Formats: sequence, C-alpha cells, structure tokens
Amino acid sequence: MKQRMFKTLFSALFCLATFITQAQSGVPADWKLGSQAYTFRLFSFEEALEKLNSIGVKYVELYPGQKITKSGEATTAFTASAQDLNQIKSLLAKYDIQAVAYGVVSPNDEDWPKVFAFAKALGIEVITTELRANQLDLVEKLCEEHQIKVALHNHPVPSFYWHPEVPARLLEGRSPLMGVCADIGHWIRSGVDPIDALQRLEGRIHSLHMKDLNGRGIRSAHDVPWGTGTCNVAGVLHELHRQGFKGVFSAEYEHNWENSLPEVKESMDYFKHVSAQF
Repeated sequence: MKQRMFKTLFSALFCLATFITQAQSGVPADWKLGSQAYTFRLFSFEEALEKLNSIGVKYVELYPGQKITKSGEATTAFTASAQDLNQIKSLLAKYDIQAVAYGVVSPNDEDWPKVFAFAKALGIEVITTELRANQLDLVEKLCEEHQIKVALHNHPVPSFYWHPEVPARLLEGRSPLMGVCADIGHWIRSGVDPIDALQRLEGRIHSLHMKDLNGRGIRSAHDVPWGTGTCNVAGVLHELHRQGFKGVFSAEYEHNWENSLPEVKESMDYFKHVSAQF
C-alpha cells in the first residue's frame, strides 16, 4: 500500500516538475525553437554556436557552406570529411546544442544519398530543400530508408515553391516523412497570408523558417523582431498549436547581419511569451 502511494506521489511530482519546466521555458514540449545558422552567415559555425549558447538556444539548423571554424577552410557542406564531421559534432557538444535540420540544399540525383548520410551522421531530423519535382520519387525512397524527414522550402515568387498550393499538390499521397519547411517571411514577400498557407498545408508542416518583416508584398522588406512586423507571428503560433504541430522552428534573421543577436533574443522572448499562453 505504501509502495503504491509512493509511486503515485512520485508520478504526481514528476508531472508537476515537467509542467513547471515547460511553463518556465514558454515553449510547448513538442516544439523545438532554434536558429538557422544562416542568421550568422558572416561568422563561422563555431561562432554561431557560441552566440546561440549565450542566449540559451538548444537547437540549430545548419546550412551548406559555412566555415566550421574561424581559422579553418572546411565547411558544413554535405560532402564534409569524417574529420570535419567529428569537428562539427565536437562543437555541438561543447556548446550543448543539437543539430535538428540542414538546408536549404538542392543537389543533383547522385548527391542525394550523400545528403542523407551527412544528416544521419549528425542526428539531423529534417532536410530542407527546394528539390526538382522529378526527384520526388528518389528522395521519398531515401526518406523511408533512413527515416529522415524532407521539407520543401519556399523562396519568394517567382521560385517554384513560392505558393503553398505547389507543395500541397506534389505531396499528395506521398510518405508522411515528406513535408514542408514554411518560410513565413517569404510568403509575406510573395503576398501569401501565412495563416491561409499553414491551413492549406496542415499535416505536412515539418519545420518553419521564422521571420517577421517590416512590409507585406514587398520583396525588399527586411526582418524586424517578431511581433513588431507584418507576419502575424502570434497568429502563426496559435494556428500551429491548433494543428497539434510537432517540429522545428528555425529563427532566420536576415538583417543587421553584424549584430543581430539582440534581435534574435527579442524575437525568441516574444515567441515564448505567446506560446506560454497555450
């Protein structure tokens, strides 16, 4: 009897601790709030991790071509050598940050297996791409083989995936591992409402490139801290919560390149404030 009571009390305390931890973080348990390393494209991958660690970020999306260290020449390309991969892993461990996504990468057919091997070596969950439509069968097969997700990304009009109807149509009947990386800022640049787009793609959203912009329907609009622009970030988060979204948010701040960290932190604080209300 006492043992049963102890187990019940322990379970209740564990649930309470979990609830408190999630409430303090302000982020739902199934959401991974991180940053696209491209936000710090003027710096090395190591410097990007150092910056993210300084504001408590635990997740990162790598992009191809960033120098791994300030002094070296090796990059985060999917063709990285075993030595380079080990260096990347060592830096991730040093700064206590998990690699969760990689992209945007759109290789030729013969290089797609290399992309998946790179992702698997780093424990990456989502490969972000703007692959050619005739590569869908090939990539779907690799998704199933490696159990790694692929997310179709949208650059602004006139890029192929600019309108949500395009990936929605191409993904019909395909593996649930095939989905989208919703870049809400590029949707705004293209005159697409992010809420409408998310609703059209419900069930297929694997990740997001999070932005807020100072203009709508303007290609040259630039990033501003989330909640101060035209992207309706709060509405986006509420819609994703309604959908039961589970996945990755990559802050991709493409303005004030030399000193964007304070604005990234302000954006993430806003994200946590909004999501803490769920």
